[in-house]
Amino acid sequence: MTPKEVDDALQAMRGLFAETPLQFNDHLSARYGANVYLKREDLTPVRSYKIRGAFNFLRKIVADSPKDTTFVCASAGNHAQGFAYVCRHFGVHGVVFMPVTTPQQKIDKTRTFGGEFITIRLVGDIFDQCYAAARDHVEAIGGYMVPPFDHPDIIEGQATVAAEIVQQLPDGLTPDLMVMPVGGGGLSSGMTGYLAGHLPTDSMVFCEPAGAPSLHHSLEAGAVVTLPKVDNFVDGAAVARIGDHNFAALQHFRADQVMIVPENAICVTMTEMLNVEGVVLEPAGALSLAALDLLPQDRIAGKTIVAVVSGGNFDFDRLPDVKERAMRYSGLKKYFILRLPQRPGALRDFLNLLGPEDDIARFEYLKKSARNFGSILIGIETGNRNNFADLFARFDQAGLGFEDITDNEILANLII
Repeated sequence: MTPKEVDDALQAMRGLFAETPLQFNDHLSARYGANVYLKREDLTPVRSYKIRGAFNFLRKIVADSPKDTTFVCASAGNHAQGFAYVCRHFGVHGVVFMPVTTPQQKIDKTRTFGGEFITIRLVGDIFDQCYAAARDHVEAIGGYMVPPFDHPDIIEGQATVAAEIVQQLPDGLTPDLMVMPVGGGGLSSGMTGYLAGHLPTDSMVFCEPAGAPSLHHSLEAGAVVTLPKVDNFVDGAAVARIGDHNFAALQHFRADQVMIVPENAICVTMTEMLNVEGVVLEPAGALSLAALDLLPQDRIAGKTIVAVVSGGNFDFDRLPDVKERAMRYSGLKKYFILRLPQRPGALRDFLNLLGPEDDIARFEYLKKSARNFGSILIGIETGNRNNFADLFARFDQAGLGFEDITDNEILANLII
């Protein structure tokens, strides 16, 4: 991949959609005492950058292929939607394999983008089964598999994000930090490859969700590592194994250039951007913004920072879960198991311990643990995280038996 090849891909791409904006963000700039610019890939026609790689892959094949050539992809997310949009653009037939468990909203959006040029097949309960079926189909029909990230043409297409940024930066302005999310590595390997002649290596900051740090572990090991399991909450970046081509392009970076971002911290950013800025982000799209909170203050204060917002395909059915996670991470909501005496007035005595900003969000009698005591699951929200320290002191003074289970993942998954 050369800069000229990326620039050529970008020029061809203008026939499909306009450049996405590079926006100065007042809110984040004021918070960090920096100049923060957001590259808004959530504003492509399919609300993610994935359309770029799919377009570049197909444009190199379509012209020299028979008109009845079939293209195939396996995806339940942004890659499927970008692929479908590009198939319709070129007027070629595409088959999208999705797991049976794919939400109907994602199926409908993919069908809308592809129209008559797309066939959707639901196969398997998990992605691995779906991907295997897609590979078998490609071999059976002699078509083309369009991978989500592990291919030079996909990488070249995603590199056009960086090419646009270089064109859009104000004259004479060079970013001190370029912050980008990492899943399979298509975006990051493309961007860093293009920017190698523009920015120093140390200016690159990569962000991975804590439940899927495949690049971080691979850089530590000096070879591609397959994670034994991943947390799928950040579904756009939850990849167990970074692509081979992608790691080859990224292996010269240091492991400490990869920020590991907790999933619940991403939820804080998602809710804040929605409430303050009116911007809808998917978890992967908020990844680079959430990472800013983890960077040392002296590294970002007064600096020019470009953060890539990679996508905005968010299903609002997930919003209650996102809000819940955000409040827990911010320390504004906690869950307890209380052991209350079984006597008249015990609950009233407990309620009198709550502060003026404390509110009961969950109350459930679990079981009678002893003849004279009962166990209660209770969730408490408060206006300031420091209020819980005072509440705990009042619990202790009253001799109230309690266990904080907020961060106990096993119990939380079972009963919260």
